[in-house]
Amino acid sequence: MRILHTGDWHLGKKLDFFSRMEEQREVMEEICEIAEREEVDLVLVAGDLFDNFNPTVEATELLYKTLKRLTNEGKRPVIAIAGNHDSPDRIDSPDPLARACGIFFFGYPHMEVRPLTVENAFDIIKVDKGFMEIKLPKYYYPARILATPFANEIRLKQFLGFEDKAAQLQEALKESWSSLAQQYCDGYGVNILTTHLYMLKRGGEILEEPEGEKPIKLGYADLVYSDSIPQQIQYTALGHLHRYHQIGPEDRPVVYPSSPLCYSFSESGQEKQVVIVDLEPNKNALTRTIPLTKGRSLFRKRFTSIDEAVVWLHENPNSLVELTIESDTFLTAQDMKRLHEAHDGIIHIIPVVKQANQLASTCEHVNLEQDMKDLFIDYFKSKYGQEPNEELMLLFDEVSTNTLEKED
Repeated sequence: MRILHTGDWHLGKKLDFFSRMEEQREVMEEICEIAEREEVDLVLVAGDLFDNFNPTVEATELLYKTLKRLTNEGKRPVIAIAGNHDSPDRIDSPDPLARACGIFFFGYPHMEVRPLTVENAFDIIKVDKGFMEIKLPKYYYPARILATPFANEIRLKQFLGFEDKAAQLQEALKESWSSLAQQYCDGYGVNILTTHLYMLKRGGEILEEPEGEKPIKLGYADLVYSDSIPQQIQYTALGHLHRYHQIGPEDRPVVYPSSPLCYSFSESGQEKQVVIVDLEPNKNALTRTIPLTKGRSLFRKRFTSIDEAVVWLHENPNSLVELTIESDTFLTAQDMKRLHEAHDGIIHIIPVVKQANQLASTCEHVNLEQDMKDLFIDYFKSKYGQEPNEELMLLFDEVSTNTLEKED
């Protein structure tokens, strides 16, 4: 049985002010094409479907269109769980219609789907809270899915039934998964866990959460270790971290597949991918990654001259850039114009004035008896080593005039 594992789509996410919607459409199309080309039998989307609790109409439409296409006209089951960015109510709300299309949402922990037959496609033959068993006609064995969406403190208390989250999260999840695995996950089927958590290998590398991500770990109180996963589980499909990680043993992989796009400059240079998993009863999971090629590359670049920066910008048009310009003087409006005209994907320009630190230690005493305009000129000279240009002074005059008019 072949499974495609993806997650952390963050549909609707922007990079500062810059919309990524067109890139997201392209990469969702690419994921659908991979599912078709690889002839996968089942798709797992491991949380953070949206970037926030109130996604835009565009993001919502893209999610449902993508999931529907992934079902291959209802023949391929798609399981999607809520992440820490998702509203569980919103994820669960289309459930009756979604199930009819072969899409199964898990918004809250311990959600229970209903048994279902999709004619000439598959059967949901066993269900429990946070569990479903799927029978596909081309295989003699079923797929068992343990699904645990992200749960904050309130949801954990309500659905997992304990008070002290910090002390008991690890044990509560371990007990819940173990109970389901013992009851349903024997060697006559393939057994999978999908969850959206901050999970580490005990004694292994500390994996950092993405820049700009809503943190799950709070002083490691919310940390779950991979040794909580029952032995019956052959593959664990994780969501939350945006870089690919395999934190389980080789015979029972525990995998973060990566986000489909680089969503912050800290992710620049990362390869994004989906994971293809081949499973049979009583055999080790076989995994491989397929790179995702869509979307604009992210770069953090530093230059010491405007000319040098403009050349690089012209040579790398299909990118999003955080640009640091190191110079002896303050950037002029003409400099800024040249940079922005050279590239439509500049997200930040960070000017670094090399003389600023030297000037700070050698600045002269400022005469506080001067008028406001002269004080501003002295301040500018002490900070940047040069007098403000005519354009800046005109702007200062406009601001100060408006301020005086309001005071009058």
